[in-house]
Amino acid sequence: MRDKPGSRGSVHMLSCDACDSDASALVGCHCTSLRPEERMLWTVVALMGCAVISVAQIPKYNESCVRGTYPPSPEKKVKTYVVNLDLPPEQRWTHVVEDKAVQIRNILAEFKKYALDWSPKAQGVIDWVDKNFPTLDKTLPYPFPGEMTGISKASGLKLGEVVLYNLFYEFFTVCTSIVAEDPTGKLFHARNLDFGLFLGWDIKNNTWDISEFLRPLIVNIEYTRGGKTLFKGVHFAGYVGILTAVKPTLFTLSMDERFNADGGFIGIMEWVLGDHSGSWMGFLTRRVMENATSYEEARDWLTQTEMLAPAYFILGGNQSGEACVITRAREKTLDVWPMASAGGWYILETNYDHWEKPMVLDDRRTPANKCMHKLTKQNVSVSGLFDVLSSIPVLNKLTTYTALMQVDSGHLETWIQYCKDPCFPW
Repeated sequence: MRDKPGSRGSVHMLSCDACDSDASALVGCHCTSLRPEERMLWTVVALMGCAVISVAQIPKYNESCVRGTYPPSPEKKVKTYVVNLDLPPEQRWTHVVEDKAVQIRNILAEFKKYALDWSPKAQGVIDWVDKNFPTLDKTLPYPFPGEMTGISKASGLKLGEVVLYNLFYEFFTVCTSIVAEDPTGKLFHARNLDFGLFLGWDIKNNTWDISEFLRPLIVNIEYTRGGKTLFKGVHFAGYVGILTAVKPTLFTLSMDERFNADGGFIGIMEWVLGDHSGSWMGFLTRRVMENATSYEEARDWLTQTEMLAPAYFILGGNQSGEACVITRAREKTLDVWPMASAGGWYILETNYDHWEKPMVLDDRRTPANKCMHKLTKQNVSVSGLFDVLSSIPVLNKLTTYTALMQVDSGHLETWIQYCKDPCFPW
């Protein structure tokens, strides 16, 4: 049974009614001047911003660069499904979602529970989403409305809930991505996806509730067209965007969240209120994987497209030295950092601008670089990168999976990750 709000001891809740003084000050809104739908959206912002995590419960851990962690036990290997892009959008995801329908419904119910924990008025947000999000589905580009309709039917969820479920993955990803080159010039791309920050720290088990719910949803997807593999990606079942993917012989891609004051909530509110000039991050990366035919073309799409949320795109090519980190604001690209400038044989990104120091309480960059230097270029491989990404705090309580990609062969393998105590929460 879940503890009542505030009883966990390590999660403290503020008063989060959208027009109460705490929340209004937090989001800077003046509720009396807003239309009802705008008040609902500011409520969402207030709810998402109200959890303050205490570090009092953080267990002591030993920061070290581990070796010999690969391969993990076979039961941690993620299953692969085929999604046929020649099928009508409404039919593409049916077999995946039917297998994972219970887990999808469970995590959506958990999202709603946390919203209601923060404020009883969150029920108004939930009701507003159920009423209005189905019509917003029609504002999305092809093929996403059809795919979400099919997911709704296969899962038994309302269409508005499926749209909200997909929207959720635009936020809360706290990740580490690496592109590295071996002595022969072969490029490997690996990433940890950490998810669920501020969403329910269980002090009894030292786990994040949402991260625990997410792990059973992780699937590999092999996208096919004309009977041939087009690209491969890692998904949470029911999510139609791309966070991690490889296009065989051409390029690899991962996305890391970029925290910024002009962040995704603002872009999402603008989209809901009628400004559709920006692209959802996951839809942009999906279009890139489907349509780009080279590293250069993928880079152009990712640098030139206006977006709803800031992000880091970690892009790897198929030639020696061909990799970069693209630092994005919503409207423009701030920086393209090539691997040659990052040190020559690898490039690494967490969730901070590479020219700035990471936050002291969330410095995964320094230990990850330390482990890469210990690894050396001579030992770059699937197993070597898995070791780096299995080293605390690069591996932490938020880590849901590690994905390993090699562009020339189109190889993708994904492993469910857990961080045993003592381990850092994020």
